Amino acid sequence: MNKEVKKKLVVSYKNCSEEVLEAIRLKYPNGYHDFVFKVTKPNNDYFYAITVDTTTSSYLVKVDVKIDDLTDEEFDKEFGSNDIPDENSFGGDAEGIENIESSEEGFEE
Repeated sequence: MNKEVKKKLVVSYKNCSEEVLEAIRLKYPNGYHDFVFKVTKPNNDYFYAITVDTTTSSYLVKVDVKIDDLTDEEFDKEFGSNDIPDENSFGGDAEGIENIESSEEGFEE
């Protein structure tokens, strides 16, 4: 049993060959944003990456990630308050709102 072992390589997305870029496009046709993970190096530095394979190699591809590091005050200033309104803001216990249940009556195909 002579199974050929793939080379394991780490490469930056910016420096990927066309072969690796094509493998990324095939593996992540809708984008890789949900598949990025954090890699911590022995010195506690870290980077974010995705994985992809070609016929000869397995790649750990370093990708840039934008981290949301706004404080709560900066967020509120930029996007408005994220406070949840209390129940009285909407008329208390929804008095006067009728509960309508769906039925098939009155609908035509």
